[in-house]
Amino acid sequence: MKSIAAAVAAGLAVALSCGAAQAQISDDVVKIGVLTDMSSLYADATGKGSLAAVKMAVEDYGGKVKGKPVEVVAADHQNKPDVGVSIARNWYDNEKVDAILDVPTSSVALPVSALTREKNKININSGGGSSDITGIACSPNTVHWTYDTYALSNVAGKAMVKRGEDTWFFVTADYAFGMALERDAANVVKESGGKVLGDVRAPLNSSDFSSFLLQAQASKAKVIALANAGGDTTNALKQAAEFGITQGGQKMIALLMEITDTHALGAKATQGLIVTDAFYWDMNDETRAFSNRFNKIVGHMPTMIQAGLYSATMHYLKAIEAIGTDEAPKVMAQMRATPINDFFAKNGKIRIDGRMVHDMYLFEVKKPSESKNEWDLYKLIATVPGDEAFRPLDKGGCPLVTH
Repeated sequence: MKSIAAAVAAGLAVALSCGAAQAQISDDVVKIGVLTDMSSLYADATGKGSLAAVKMAVEDYGGKVKGKPVEVVAADHQNKPDVGVSIARNWYDNEKVDAILDVPTSSVALPVSALTREKNKININSGGGSSDITGIACSPNTVHWTYDTYALSNVAGKAMVKRGEDTWFFVTADYAFGMALERDAANVVKESGGKVLGDVRAPLNSSDFSSFLLQAQASKAKVIALANAGGDTTNALKQAAEFGITQGGQKMIALLMEITDTHALGAKATQGLIVTDAFYWDMNDETRAFSNRFNKIVGHMPTMIQAGLYSATMHYLKAIEAIGTDEAPKVMAQMRATPINDFFAKNGKIRIDGRMVHDMYLFEVKKPSESKNEWDLYKLIATVPGDEAFRPLDKGGCPLVTH
């Protein structure tokens, strides 16, 4: 009788433990929300391509993790913080979303990161740029995957000042991302021995940059730095070409320039432009294989933000698989403990402040005569190791960093 009772007890224990293990995936589904810009100035760099990249990763993973389905939902935050936070809150509270990915536009990214911490979920940011996401506003629940304002300005700023382009004027997008980009770039210029001669603030989604560019031109700065992104960058560069700014001897730098922006403007208009990027489709066989698949689905080569999202989604799903739960703190710990090795990053690592550290690249846009096809746009000038490209851990003011 004792042996029967023991067997029954053992069987019950196994059944209970199995039930507990199965229950580790909340609501029996892993749900990912892609919060992005589907309709405005960042739609090409993020938008439907961001959603496609996440879906590609989920499909390549097999559509399930630990036998449970992975679902992907998406929404357009319209670059408005109140809209973005409202969508995120509804996803977390009512739609059972476990992780929110992408979130371009730093003025949306920062409050969504704060809300994610409050709800104890996971936020993997690929589209937002402000280095404050892993600085003063860092969170144990947020990973900043692809790039940030510090790395963009650090890589390009040092290289240009070193070449003698040592006086700068900024045309800056008037919101969190632009301010952070100008701040970080100005610091690099000054620390490298250069001078900032002035700046001007342009409203987000401007159609007319003429007055801002004329001020920049009048400053006689050797470098006019665009601390903006997406449609703002392309509009500013188009108008700078009309004014003949580069012909006058001043150098234009777009501190954030996506491959889609360069393609839209064309090699003729952008040749010689210096670009910092986290990814380029034509680096090697792995990047080409992913990018050609992506191009067939979306209709253009992936931006660094979109390539980063595929990488981030895979890393997230692998972490859940490894530990058998989608519980946020455990998943975050597993993600931090595991190096990232894929077509996007080699030996990437997630620090305690949430920064995913990986190599960054400095490119120059090819002349039309050098370009073999419509997407053959960049030549590599330098590969900057992640520890040199991104802000040192102890310099960002993140409260999670203990000295």
